[in-house]
Amino acid sequence: MKAAWYDRRGPAREVLEIGDLPKPEARAGEVLVRVHATGVNPSDTKSRQGGGTRSNPFPRVVPHQDGAGIIEAVGPGVDAGRVGERVWVYEAQLGRPFGCAAEYTAVPSINAVSLPDAVSYEEGACLGVPALTAHYSVMADGPVAGQVVLVTGGSGAVSFYAIQFARLAGATVITTVRTREQADVARQAGADHILYRLDDDIVARIAEITGVPDGRAVDRIVDVAFGANLETSLKVLKPNGVIASYASDQVPVPALPFWPLVGLNATLRCVLVYAMSRKAHDQAIAAVTQALLAGTLKHNIAMRYRLDQIVQAHEMLESGSAIGKVMLAVD
Repeated sequence: MKAAWYDRRGPAREVLEIGDLPKPEARAGEVLVRVHATGVNPSDTKSRQGGGTRSNPFPRVVPHQDGAGIIEAVGPGVDAGRVGERVWVYEAQLGRPFGCAAEYTAVPSINAVSLPDAVSYEEGACLGVPALTAHYSVMADGPVAGQVVLVTGGSGAVSFYAIQFARLAGATVITTVRTREQADVARQAGADHILYRLDDDIVARIAEITGVPDGRAVDRIVDVAFGANLETSLKVLKPNGVIASYASDQVPVPALPFWPLVGLNATLRCVLVYAMSRKAHDQAIAAVTQALLAGTLKHNIAMRYRLDQIVQAHEMLESGSAIGKVMLAVD
């Protein structure tokens, strides 16, 4: 079968290879998925570079945690009725050497979730890491109905879903962006208010929007840049509020202002999808499934490539210029 892989860590152009590998088999508790599309995540590129939050001990890695396709075979202990089922796949390469950047992947049955007929394989391959991270970041600390949620970087893959989950749950959503193009994406996601972080006085604008004079009106912050945004976050977060952050690339070792956080009785939640509990995964998957069936979940694909263009796809994601999901077709 056709696949992409790397045998050593480093830049995409130096280590990624395309060729033929043996087709995997579904072992006990697993399903074999014919992959039609796979999305690229920052954790995929960081792992390939040799970074990321978790080590990878395998000598050869077929990358990509997320994908979508159709179940072609099942292993012992899996209902044979799943054969022929359209699915989206999450965390395919977690603790395993074989991800979704190949024509076939074998994953635990629980990691292949039913994909409604009305949802394309490309759209299914968008879900995984971004959607599960977004749901947990928004909902891990309880309902948000009637609350104000600030989602930073509103055009990002996670933020795009976070805006939607917060809105579906009854929150008023404020988001920040840098450009008009990013604002258009955040607007498509359903943000109630869009602020330009380089031009607007964020605190003053939140005060204006909410009617709270000092701007301390945000119940929950879903944050893509914890260290870079922390000073502003502490000015707009309400007492007993929550900051849920899943990245801090600009300031990877932020100084933590302990007493201001204590003064707010704030909750700081550091989010890593791969470390989420089974219960949190199940809750997020249920929310995704409900929204897909209702037709209320939107997806934002920025760039499309073929599997044999995986180098370009990884480089595009790493450049930061893609406003939305980078997708590979595996047909």
